[in-house]
Amino acid sequence: MIDRPQTSPPHDMVLLPVRPDSGRHLVLAAVFVCAACGLVYELELVALATYLIGDSVTQASVVLSVMVFAMGIGSLLAKRMRCRAAVGFGLLEAALALVGGSSAMVLYASFAWFGGSGVPLVLFSLTIGILIGAELPLLMSLIQRISRRDADGTVADLFAADYVGALVGGLAFPFLLLPWLGELTGALVTGAVNAVAGGALVLWLFRRDLTPRWRTRLLTLNILVVAVLAGATVMVDDFERAARRAVYGSDVRVAVRTGVQEVVVTDGPSRPPDLFLNGRLKVRGADEHRYHEALVHPAMRGPHERVLILGGGDGLAAREVLRYADVRSVTLVELDPGVVGLARSDPALVALNDDAYDDPRMRVVTADAFSWLREHEGTYDVIVCDLPDPGITASTKLYSQEFYGLAGRVLADGGRLVVHAGPTGRPHTYWTVDATLRAAGFGTTAYRVRGSEAGVAGGPARFRAGADAAMDWGLLIAAEGHAPQLGIGADAPRLRSEVEETLTQDTYAAERTRLTGLLPSTLVHPRYTR
Repeated sequence: MIDRPQTSPPHDMVLLPVRPDSGRHLVLAAVFVCAACGLVYELELVALATYLIGDSVTQASVVLSVMVFAMGIGSLLAKRMRCRAAVGFGLLEAALALVGGSSAMVLYASFAWFGGSGVPLVLFSLTIGILIGAELPLLMSLIQRISRRDADGTVADLFAADYVGALVGGLAFPFLLLPWLGELTGALVTGAVNAVAGGALVLWLFRRDLTPRWRTRLLTLNILVVAVLAGATVMVDDFERAARRAVYGSDVRVAVRTGVQEVVVTDGPSRPPDLFLNGRLKVRGADEHRYHEALVHPAMRGPHERVLILGGGDGLAAREVLRYADVRSVTLVELDPGVVGLARSDPALVALNDDAYDDPRMRVVTADAFSWLREHEGTYDVIVCDLPDPGITASTKLYSQEFYGLAGRVLADGGRLVVHAGPTGRPHTYWTVDATLRAAGFGTTAYRVRGSEAGVAGGPARFRAGADAAMDWGLLIAAEGHAPQLGIGADAPRLRSEVEETLTQDTYAAERTRLTGLLPSTLVHPRYTR
């Protein structure tokens, strides 16, 4: 009988505590988890930057383009670590867990205490992108050390696990992490999961590929990273309270996250409440009457038995409409029921809106205004658009030709539509809204009303710094086929001396920049096309 020589793994193969097939599956599981965490970091940066800075298209473009570029750099840098792939991957995942997990908190702190987060956003996108880009080359080296058979199949398996993990991370972020944990805690928990997954793979599966010194170093490093993230998680509530004080001042009385946005109410013993939505000043109590009277009363000059308010969940536009005794019904369409609930129940807001929601003529619909208009069949004498600022990307569809075409379908003959078109200090935005209305078949009259110095002085310092925009509200009143005359009735005595109808426009620039839209011809009523 011939004795067969005992075979041993090649010198570049690693001895594993499990069978090679099981080791391969564990590496693929680590790829899955790391890919999910990486995509959560990306989406977290986009979401928080949109909340803090605004303009979701710009922020998503900056984050994604910088990260993709950085991933290429990371892939190149990973070549230097392939000779010690286990050590390199262990260090990489610890760094990624710490940087990615803390990114949301650091961005929020930069915004709260330093007034900006643009530079940290780019730095985090660059750093996280480099670390994510280095993952796959190192994981490829590790899985090849388990088995060199079927190299093409191994590459396919790695990319499949990576893409599926990205899918799971992308779905988990909006449907699990944000609703259950919030932005800050969600990022910290994701970092902890990332550290545990990366550390377990290296310290257990590839522990024989590490010297005792490196095992100790990596174990200590991962424990420290998880401890830092856990400590930050415990402190999240205190941190958010301190950050809100830095952003809004010391008079924060209500701070809640609805299913749509963050709602903050500030006030003091000697001043009315201010309302902030997602960090932006929506209602300045000291002079909100200027805006809401200017928004509502010019449109009420004529038939106004049936009034539709789009947005305006604070109830302040409804307050002005309900001053008219001959108004029979008011329908208010608001996306966020949390704002409506607060306006119904908060004593300061109830006092400000004159308890408008208890008026029997009021009907509240919780819906997206665009979608609701597509399905609604009734008609209204007046439509008041008290919507988010047109400069915010998320509200663009509410200032499109499609939207105004749908609004025209429910506007009664002789009815009037009034729109808040942003500050006239941003003429590009303002006249784009005007041109879009005219493209939908409306004639328009432009006007504005200025805020008061007292109103601006009453708010937090960081918002007083941007008072030039808040001091001016640009408005447009529109009617089918003709420009309506601007008139202020006796119901708004404070307003008559404050409205200015002295606006002129660059017609050519407005026509060039109007939102043309893509409304199918079957949805455009013949009355609203030219």
